[in-house]
Amino acid sequence: MNTKKIILFASGSGSNFEEICKHFEDKKQFSIDLLICNNSKARALNKAKAYGIKTLLINKESFYKTSSTLDKILKITPDLIVLAGFLWKIPTKIIDKFPNKIINIHPALLPDYGGKGMYGMNIHKAVIENNETKSGITIHFVNKNYDEGKILFQKAINLEGTESSESLSRKILKLEHKFFPKIIEKALNNG
Repeated sequence: MNTKKIILFASGSGSNFEEICKHFEDKKQFSIDLLICNNSKARALNKAKAYGIKTLLINKESFYKTSSTLDKILKITPDLIVLAGFLWKIPTKIIDKFPNKIINIHPALLPDYGGKGMYGMNIHKAVIENNETKSGITIHFVNKNYDEGKILFQKAINLEGTESSESLSRKILKLEHKFFPKIIEKALNNG
């Protein structure tokens, strides 16, 4: 049986990273081979250690101006690269080597509330300020433009009249945790 290999990118707390690890922990046909992180204080690094997953800490210089990150990825030959709360734009040289093999989760219903600067609480505040009645998550392939790759999955929720950006953030995170690992597995099985 060929094991399907996953590389994860994360920048922060690692809550999606942890949910993905839990989901795949007992599924021997899949392996999480590496966490690539751009923040030495990210809690995702400790979570990777707890799961016995190798980590690679990167800086902007090496990520954008050298091929060192790409070289490490190519050594692993992943079946899928997953962005689980990674805030830097993926360089073209990596996207070109892995077309339709890099997926991201976005905490809004794309194409609305996507693009540069649209992440985390920025999105939830904008959704509330615009008096939207719905929000949700979008899981999509990564291409050369922020949040414009082919959509794999969306899930919408209704907003309450008393919704705050904080309450919306909590609801969206629950959706991410519930659906992201399942869609990753589906993408791996279809890839």
